Amino acid sequence: MTFIRKIVKVRHPGTLRRFDWPTDLPNFGRYNLIYGWNGSGKTTISKLFRALGMGRGPENCDEVVFSVNGKNIRGADFEQEQFPVRVFNRDFVSDNVFLFGGKDVRPIFVLGKDSIQKQKEIESFKEKLKDAESTFEIAREKNQQAERSLNNHCIDRALTIKNILRSSGDNSYNNYNKSNYRKCAEKMIGNGADNYRLSDNERNVLIQKHQARPKRKIEKITYRIPALMAYAEAVSSSLNKTVVSVIIQSLKSDDSLSSWIDQGLKLHQLRDSNQCLFCEQILPSNRLEQLEAHFNAEYKQFMGVLDAQIKELQSELDGINDINTVSLPNRDQFYDHLIAKYEDARNSLSKALEKTSDFLDLLKQRLEEKKKQVFERRTLDVHIPEIDSTVVECVNEVVRRHNTECDDFNARVAQAREKLEGAYVADRLNEFDRLKNSIAKSQSDIEKASNEVSQFRKQIKQLECEITEHRKPAEELNEDLRKYLGHSELQLAVEDTGYTIARNNAPAEGLSEGEKTAIALLYFLKSLKDRHFDLAEGVVVLDDPVSSLDANALYLAFGFIQERMQNAAQVFILTHNFTLFRNVKNWFQHISGHRKKDVSQRPTRFYMLELKFDGNQRFSTLRQLDPLLEKYESEYHYLFARIYREAKKENRVLKESYVLPNMARRLLEGFLAFRNPEVSGGLWQKLENVEFDKAKKIRILRFLNVYSHADSVREHEHDPSLLAEAGAVLKDLLELMEKEDTKHYQAMVELTEQSNAEA
Repeated sequence: MTFIRKIVKVRHPGTLRRFDWPTDLPNFGRYNLIYGWNGSGKTTISKLFRALGMGRGPENCDEVVFSVNGKNIRGADFEQEQFPVRVFNRDFVSDNVFLFGGKDVRPIFVLGKDSIQKQKEIESFKEKLKDAESTFEIAREKNQQAERSLNNHCIDRALTIKNILRSSGDNSYNNYNKSNYRKCAEKMIGNGADNYRLSDNERNVLIQKHQARPKRKIEKITYRIPALMAYAEAVSSSLNKTVVSVIIQSLKSDDSLSSWIDQGLKLHQLRDSNQCLFCEQILPSNRLEQLEAHFNAEYKQFMGVLDAQIKELQSELDGINDINTVSLPNRDQFYDHLIAKYEDARNSLSKALEKTSDFLDLLKQRLEEKKKQVFERRTLDVHIPEIDSTVVECVNEVVRRHNTECDDFNARVAQAREKLEGAYVADRLNEFDRLKNSIAKSQSDIEKASNEVSQFRKQIKQLECEITEHRKPAEELNEDLRKYLGHSELQLAVEDTGYTIARNNAPAEGLSEGEKTAIALLYFLKSLKDRHFDLAEGVVVLDDPVSSLDANALYLAFGFIQERMQNAAQVFILTHNFTLFRNVKNWFQHISGHRKKDVSQRPTRFYMLELKFDGNQRFSTLRQLDPLLEKYESEYHYLFARIYREAKKENRVLKESYVLPNMARRLLEGFLAFRNPEVSGGLWQKLENVEFDKAKKIRILRFLNVYSHADSVREHEHDPSLLAEAGAVLKDLLELMEKEDTKHYQAMVELTEQSNAEA
C-alpha cells in the first residue's frame, strides 16, 4: 500500500518557492483536508502529486522531495518509481475528459462478470510472459556478448594482418580493418580454408615477395658446356699418332735435348748461320741436314695440330674462368625469394664447370706430354666425367623468373599479400566460424523468445479484450449523470476508442461549465474502478473539484466524492470553497479514530495553506488548520479572528497588510448580511443603515473597495501610505461591529481569545 507521509521540500517559481515541511507539523494521515485561498499553491501541489503518480519529473519545478512509505523520493527519481496516485485537477480533465473540442473522452475499462477464469488464465500467461521476457533478455545479452567477441576477434586479427602486410607507398593493407577481415573470412568459409593454407616455406617465400623492393633485370648466361666426348676423342687420336722421319737416337731418347735442339735449329735457320751459336764452333758440314731430317715437315705439321688443340682447350678453360669470375650474377641482384633457387643452380653449375675444367686441363696436359714424345704412340687413360648439360639453363631459368617479376613487380607483390592474407585468415578461421555460429544461435534464441513473448502478449491481449469492457462504466456514468443533473439529456456514447458526449442523441455542443465539471468529476470517480488502479492500495487527490457548481450541485458532488473514496488507502482534498471545506471537514470528523488525543494516531489531518510575505515576494507555508475553522461551521469565525489579531498588533510589516482588505470586506459583508438582512444593494447601501461615525465609515469603505479584489491580492499597485493605515482601519471596523452588536462582538472576542490560547 502506498502512503505519502509528507512533502519534504519544494522549490518552485510560484508561492512554493521555498517550501519546507515544518518540523512541528504532523505528517499526513489517511484522510487529509487542505484549505487555502486562490494563489496559495494548491494547484502546484496537485501537479506535484500527479507527476509522482505518472512517474515523470515535475515540470517547472527546481526541486521537490516526497516522503513515501518512509523513503524520500526526489522529483528527478519519479521516472524510476511507480506509485498508484490518481489526481483530479485541470490537467487530468484536459488530458482525459475533454480531449478534442470537449466531445471525446478516454475509456474506462473494468472486469466483466464472467472473467474470473479468464483472469486466472491471464495471470498464468503473465507468468509465462515474464519467463519468456527473461529468456529473451538472456538471449539478447548472449547475442551482444557474441557480437562483442566476434568484433574483438576481427579487430585483433585485422590488426595482426595489417602489421604484417603494411608497407610504405601505395598499399591497401595499410588501412586494413575488421570489415576487410570479416569479408575475407566469410568468403573463405564458403570456399574452404584448405585452399588458402600455406606451408612454412611457401609463407616465407611470399613474405619475401611482400617485403621485396624493385630490382634491375639480369643478363642471361650465354655459356655452353663443351662436348667433352668430342674433345676426348680428338686428344686420343692425336696421342695415338707418330711422326715418320730419320730419327736421331740421341734425340729420340732425350725429350729435353730434342726440344732444345729443335729450338736451336730454328734459330740457326733463321740467321742462316753454320757456326754454333752456343759454342761458336763451326758446325760439321752435314750436321744441319741431319737435324732437319729429324725435324721434318710432318713433324712440324703435327706439332702445329697439337698446339692448336692445346690452344682450344685453353680457350675453353679461359671461358670457364670468365664464367666464375665475371659472367655469373651476384646473389644480391635477385629478389630475395629467388636467391635460394639461384644459389642451388649456381652451385650445380660451379660443380659442373669444375669437373669440366679439370677434365679439359687433363687433356691439355696429355697434349703437352705428346709434344715431347711425338715419335711414340700413347693412349688416353682418363675417365670422361658425367656433366648435367642443363645446369646453365637452370641458372638462366632463375634469371628469367627474376626478369619476369621485374616486369610485373606490383602485381606479384599484391598477389603475394593477398595469399598471405588468406593464409593468416585461414589460420584462425575455425575460431571465426565458431564465433559467427554463436551469434547465429543467439539470434535464433532471440527470435524464438521474441515469438514467445509476442504470442503470450497476443493471448493476454485477446483474453483482456474478452473480459474487459468500457460499456459498463459508460452505463454507470450515465446513471450518475442522471442522478447528478436530474435529467438524461447528457449521455456518454460508447466508441471503439472511448466515449463521446451526446445531448439528446446528438453530439453535445456548448456544454456549460457546470456540466463540464459534473462530467469530469464523475468520470474521475468512476475511473478509480479502472482495472489499472487498485483503490485500496492507492492515493486519491482532489484539487477544487466543485468549481463552477451551484450550491445544490456542490452537495450532490460531495455525496459522490464521499461515497466513492471511502475505501482509498489515502485521500487528499484541496479546496478554497468553504462550503465543500465544511462538508469534507464534517465527513472527516465523523471517521472512527478522529477524536483520539494523540494526533499521530488519528486517521484525519486538517491543514491550511497560508500566504506570507518576505520583502516583495509572497510565499506559502503549510500549517495546521486554525482552530476556529476546524471547530465552527462558518468561515466568519476565522475571518473575525484574523482581523481581531491584526488590529491588536503594535508593529506590522507593510507587505502583510495586502491580504487584510479582502478579509475585512468578507467579514463586514457577512456581519451586515446577518445583522441587516432586509437591506439590499452593495456594501455602501448596507453601511448607510448603520449608525456610526460617517468619516470612519468612509475610511473603511475606501480601504475595502480599493484594496480588496475577490480572492486575490494585487501586490504592486497600492498606495503604501494608505496600506499603512490598515491597523487603524481594522480597529474602526471592530469598533463598528461592537457598537452595532455588542453581545455578538464580545462572544466573538471570547472565542478568538480561547482559540489563541489553544493555538
